[in-house]
Amino acid sequence: MTDIELKKLKDKLWRSADMLRAGAHLAANKYGQPILGLIFLRYADVLFKQHKAEIDAEYNQYKGSRMEREYKEVAVEKCGFFLPECAYFDFLNNAPDDANKATLVKKAMEAIERENPRMDGVLPKEVYGQLVPEEEPDLLSKILRVFKDIPEDISIDIFGQIYEYFLGNFALAEGQGGGAFYTPASVVQYMVEVLQPTTGDKKFLDPACGSGGMFVQAARYMHRHNKPEGEPSGNAQAEMMRFRCYGVEKEPDTVKLAKMNLLLNNIRGDITEANSFYSDPYNAFGQFDYVMANPPFNVDEVVVDKVIDDARFNTYGVPRNKTKSTKKASDKKETVPNANYLWIGYFATALNENGKAALVMANSASDAGGSELEIRKKMIEDGIISQMVTLPSNMFSTVTLPATLWFFNKQRAKRDEILFIDARNIFMQVDRAHRKFSDEQIKNLGVISRLYEGDSDAFWALVDEYKAEGKQDEVDWLLERWPDGKYQDVIGLCKVAKLEGEDGIIDNDYSLNAGRYVGVVIEDDGMTEEEFRAEMLNLNSEFSALSNEAKALESEIEKNLKELFGGE
Repeated sequence: MTDIELKKLKDKLWRSADMLRAGAHLAANKYGQPILGLIFLRYADVLFKQHKAEIDAEYNQYKGSRMEREYKEVAVEKCGFFLPECAYFDFLNNAPDDANKATLVKKAMEAIERENPRMDGVLPKEVYGQLVPEEEPDLLSKILRVFKDIPEDISIDIFGQIYEYFLGNFALAEGQGGGAFYTPASVVQYMVEVLQPTTGDKKFLDPACGSGGMFVQAARYMHRHNKPEGEPSGNAQAEMMRFRCYGVEKEPDTVKLAKMNLLLNNIRGDITEANSFYSDPYNAFGQFDYVMANPPFNVDEVVVDKVIDDARFNTYGVPRNKTKSTKKASDKKETVPNANYLWIGYFATALNENGKAALVMANSASDAGGSELEIRKKMIEDGIISQMVTLPSNMFSTVTLPATLWFFNKQRAKRDEILFIDARNIFMQVDRAHRKFSDEQIKNLGVISRLYEGDSDAFWALVDEYKAEGKQDEVDWLLERWPDGKYQDVIGLCKVAKLEGEDGIIDNDYSLNAGRYVGVVIEDDGMTEEEFRAEMLNLNSEFSALSNEAKALESEIEKNLKELFGGE
């Protein structure tokens, strides 16, 4: 299936949500659950059909002999799960177009969970009764027919892309609520592009995993770039099963979305329903090769007593208020002023000695003062922070202001410097309120990291790729900035800042705001530096004169008004 064909299919499938808006007795922010459940049902049906001949052959070969095995056992071995006949998509699709179809779908979901323990509690079951309203009892049948149009010879990893597409669209439709479970795919792709996760027995942690998009994008990256030696090309299942993910999510419905996402993308992992501040289900300290997350920003109700003795948080420090509350301790327990640095500290301490991390964080954390400044100093001086990237505004459903990406790398040798990238002006406009990175922008930003790491081969490979694709504008963008294929600072875009020295990080009060370091591009107006300085001083003098004149006019007006109307 070509990219164009896939886009047409996605758009066609998305129209099923329009059917719900028109007729379902369901709140707008609840459309996702039944639709994503039906995508999973169609996925299970197609995958099982693709393996059925192999399952039948294996079962029949030993049927009636001492080596005979149950059909279900053979199915799990060959396909990964067993699909009972009552859950076949054709059985559901061909049933009468009446209210009973909701009952049939519910029974299908229950049967899948019963026959496959790892899916227990994952699938939506009760919601389908709201998709057969009295005035339109065939609504559910119409939606089922939409998903029947997914071809049965489709590549299984396409289902994962369809699922992610729907997650993204539901997030856009829900606005603030949707952003709680979905990080825009292009942002995650860029994070993965910088981390460059490798295959092998790797462990990924996302302690605020939402619907699991970080894990999915990491798996896809490894599939594309790190085919293990000796494995056949295109063996997506083998490649994407070589790592294990560990997610924590506190919203029960979102946990289900994440578990379905992992199943559809054939990713091994556990998603635990818990609050990461108060629960540590994976004993995270020092255990993980990679940590990726987009946690909720500016949480302020975390109880200090519950985190103060936890090594995940206190290694670099727990944020505290400057002064104790005047309330009695019995009235209210002390809470952290802002939990952003609890998250940041957690991500850093979860890494093993070779670990890397990427996280989304509020811009305000880059310059936060008080106890947060002290925590940031420790982290900077420890050398764990490798890169800071300021994102464009309007990249997320939850916030319009730009956020910042923090990158940690415990492998790096240059621990006395940090790479800063200001990407605020690099984006594609999706619609009036939303932006994203294009594939080329992700590669271009990612190659800055490769150049900084001394990987010129990656730079020239990207240039050659663009030349082969006829993307001369992208070639020009790269060569104008790094003509020799070696890293150099680019004003307004990237800067390597040292801790020590004039204008260094210490000189800038340990700020991690990229704008402080990369500078601003000044349009070439033909002036020398001395002429520009003189012009600015002249403009300042004019501004001062105009300000004084304005004050004099203000006094004159006030005087005239008093004379006209009286008054002191």
